[in-house]
Amino acid sequence: MITTAEHNASVCRTSRHTRVQHLITADEHALAELEALLATLPICSTGRVFIEVPDASWQASLSVPARMTLTWLDRSVRSGAPGSGRGCVAGEALSRAVTAWADEMLCTDGDDATRVHLLGGYLGTADIVDHLTARLGIAAAAIHTPERFGLATAR
Repeated sequence: MITTAEHNASVCRTSRHTRVQHLITADEHALAELEALLATLPICSTGRVFIEVPDASWQASLSVPARMTLTWLDRSVRSGAPGSGRGCVAGEALSRAVTAWADEMLCTDGDDATRVHLLGGYLGTADIVDHLTARLGIAAAAIHTPERFGLATAR
């Protein structure tokens, strides 16, 4: 039995991680795509959904599998780059939240441990792809992004 709270390769092999986990992102421009994707997921899916929106008025009720956590990221109440005194620009909150979550929680051990669908805007998506591939070693082929972005991950 593993008693550590640290997330590592051994923890990823425990029985609670036997299902594929999902990492899904979107912004206000991709809500229809997000709803279509969520409708295709099995009801027992696990993982995380991050949605960045301009303000709280964009938050709506979404049907997400019960074992998935949905996080709304409201740009209007978030700061921009640390020390800049500026407001949060499109993609910034999404990129910061997803990379922080991925560093702590993403299982990268084993085949198909995580399915990644990045539907947010180009800037945040590109930053997330860079982080997942360069820092965490996720294969670009395992990450799904919109073809219109022209990233190596498009399918």
